[in-house]
Amino acid sequence: MLCEPDFTNHPAFEVRQPAEQRVPFVFNSPHSGRYYPERFLGMSRLDRISIRRSEDYFVEELFSGAVPLGAPMLLAHFPRAYLDVNREPYELDPRMFGERLPPYVNSRSIRVAGGLGTIPRVVSEGIEIYGKRLPVAEAQARIANIYKPYHQTLRDLLAQTHRRFGFAVLIDCHSMPASVRYGQDGVRPDFIIGDRFGTSASRELSEAAMSILSGMGYLVTSNKPYAGGFITEHYGRPLKGLHALQIEVNRGLYMDEPTITKKASFHLLQEDIASFISQLMSLPDSNFFDYSVAAE
Repeated sequence: MLCEPDFTNHPAFEVRQPAEQRVPFVFNSPHSGRYYPERFLGMSRLDRISIRRSEDYFVEELFSGAVPLGAPMLLAHFPRAYLDVNREPYELDPRMFGERLPPYVNSRSIRVAGGLGTIPRVVSEGIEIYGKRLPVAEAQARIANIYKPYHQTLRDLLAQTHRRFGFAVLIDCHSMPASVRYGQDGVRPDFIIGDRFGTSASRELSEAAMSILSGMGYLVTSNKPYAGGFITEHYGRPLKGLHALQIEVNRGLYMDEPTITKKASFHLLQEDIASFISQLMSLPDSNFFDYSVAAE
C-alpha cells in the first residue's frame, strides 16, 4: 500500500548508539540518505544520478566520529528527494497533487514556493522530480510512516539526554554546494554555523563552535545563508536546556559534486570534524549551556 513496500527490506532510518552515552549531545543527519526505493524511482522522471542532487552527500560519514566519543546519531536512509524531515510535517505544494489538499496543510511557505516542501517537487537547481501529479494519500503515507516516527525518535533521544544530563545539545549535520558564496566579496565559507540568529542555542555555544573551526584554519560564518531549518527551530529551546546548532559543510572540501565521488582530502576532513566534535563536547564543564547567564 503506497509507501509501505519502499522500506520493507531496508530501514528508513537508524540510530547509531555508543556503548554508553557519555555526553549530552545528539547528532542528526536528516539529508544524507541514499537508499532510493525502486517504486519511487519509477515515479520520478529523473535518472539515478540526477535524483541525487538534493543529498547531503556522505555527511553521516563525516560526523561519524561522534558515536565513539559517546553521542548517539540519528540518520536517514530515505533520500531527501523522497521526504524532507527538515520541514513542518505538512508543507505541501498543491501543484504536485491531483486532489485538493486538506485544510491543515501549509501550502504558502517560502520553502513550498521554492519546490522544497515536506514532499519535494524539485531537486537542487529547480529540476522537477515527478512526471505526473501524485495522489494526496502518497504524501500522507510517507508522513505517517516515516516522517512522524523519525521525529518521535529524535524527540526521544533528546528527552533521554536531557533527563540524564540536565540539558541536551542537538547538532544537525548538513552539507552545502561548493558554489555557495557569502557577502559582497563573494567569500566561500567552509562551514556555516546556524542557530536561528541566536534563538536556538546559547551565544557562547555558537561562538565556541565557530572559534574551534576557525582555529583549525577553516573559514566559518554564521546564519547566512543557512540559519537552520525546521529541526533547529523546532527543537532549539535554550531556556529549557535544549540547544540546537545546524552545521553546514562545504562539499568542495571533500568531494567532486558532478561525479559524487570523494576527494583524497575526505578522511583528513573527517578527522578534523572528529577533533572539532571532541573539543565541542568538552564545553559542558563551563557555563556555555547556562542560557540565563548567556542572555544577560
